Amino acid sequence: MCAVLCCAALAAQVHAKITALVGGRLIDGWGGAPVNNSVILLDGERVKAVGTVDSLPVPAGAEVVDCRGMSLLPGLWECHAHTMLLGHSDYTHWDKTYPARFEKEIMPAAAHQLLNAGVTSAIDLGAPLAASINLRTRIARGEIPGPTLYMSGPFLQHEPYPGTEDFRWGVKGADDARAKVRQLADAGVNVIKLIDQDQMTGEEIEAVVTEAHARKLPVIAHAHRPDEIRLGLKHGVDRFEHTGLATAPEYPSDVIAALKERTAKMSLGPLYWCPTIEGFFNYEYNVANPMHIEDTGWQLDVPADIVADIKSSLKNPGWLAYYQITPLRAKTSAAKFKQLQEAGLVLLIGTDSGIPMKFHNQSTWREMDIWVNKLGVDPMTTIRAATYWPAVSMKVDADYGTIQAGKFADIIAVKGDVLRYISLLQRVDLVIKHGQRVK
Repeated sequence: MCAVLCCAALAAQVHAKITALVGGRLIDGWGGAPVNNSVILLDGERVKAVGTVDSLPVPAGAEVVDCRGMSLLPGLWECHAHTMLLGHSDYTHWDKTYPARFEKEIMPAAAHQLLNAGVTSAIDLGAPLAASINLRTRIARGEIPGPTLYMSGPFLQHEPYPGTEDFRWGVKGADDARAKVRQLADAGVNVIKLIDQDQMTGEEIEAVVTEAHARKLPVIAHAHRPDEIRLGLKHGVDRFEHTGLATAPEYPSDVIAALKERTAKMSLGPLYWCPTIEGFFNYEYNVANPMHIEDTGWQLDVPADIVADIKSSLKNPGWLAYYQITPLRAKTSAAKFKQLQEAGLVLLIGTDSGIPMKFHNQSTWREMDIWVNKLGVDPMTTIRAATYWPAVSMKVDADYGTIQAGKFADIIAVKGDVLRYISLLQRVDLVIKHGQRVK
């Protein structure tokens, strides 16, 4: 019923001052008990009031959307996206063939797919600088559909891989590190992305972090290897990415001790970690049951020749060299995830969306499903890791992350009880971004 009403009322929306979402089960992002028979009043881009059918009258003349039987929650965040990628299996081919099409075709398609999946905010961690800023600007102006984007632009690392210089910048000394951060900051990025920092000097890492923090930009760093973590902690990075450490059964004891010491320093705020763990658990299933490759959702807005190229690259998904070690990594990933939990990290939902076989229309809900059904994280904690905590980590929680009066109206709805069946998020029925129904 809700979807039908949404479609029928789209044309009238611009004329209605108040929109009322009525009768749904509200999960507001704060972690408290859900509110049944909720009423959410939207006034333009923002939430005007939140209550229940008994406590909050719907104003006369308001446009009413019947959400009975639905779960309503804040729009999701994807904390580790790559809009310049669309799931193709061959990075070398992709990086050589498509850079000229990133800005006009590929990145807008990725953004639209994320939004259609209920992702109303996303952090893009690695793409050419001008294309990144232009994509964010076009979405913010309403020219194209997509989430509110937070962009890193190019990675900073010791040396870019051959053929990747547009979106990987090498650092040569502390002065160059500061200059690169200033260049990114002046262009308007939201975060600094640091990778392979174990190949950099301490002075270079320190320069990146210090300059970024002086510009009030968080530094997000890879955690694939123990020294990446050790050096990142030593020099004060704000967030780590990936579960990492290949097939090792656990993080080294000194790394865990250092993480615990850092999370104990309340004055520094939380230490964030984005495990990007789903692919380890789903890989063998995806190879045996490659139905997700045929899902037309990831083809939205993608030119036919690129769709054909991606499909061809995934013709034999079990042969991808990129993933051959994945089944072995899956055997140790749960233990490392538990170590991160027990060390006091604030874990965030992010997926590396866009890498081989990880499509933007599927990745976020699949990560949440694995957290709940394989890693034992309760659904409310999982939802907050995709709503409240990402907004806090980006220091935009005054406007995003929860559903309450005064904040931007970023709201999604699914039919059924999402706290009982987290996989309902694979079919988001209603997407509202900044008060506008976009699905």
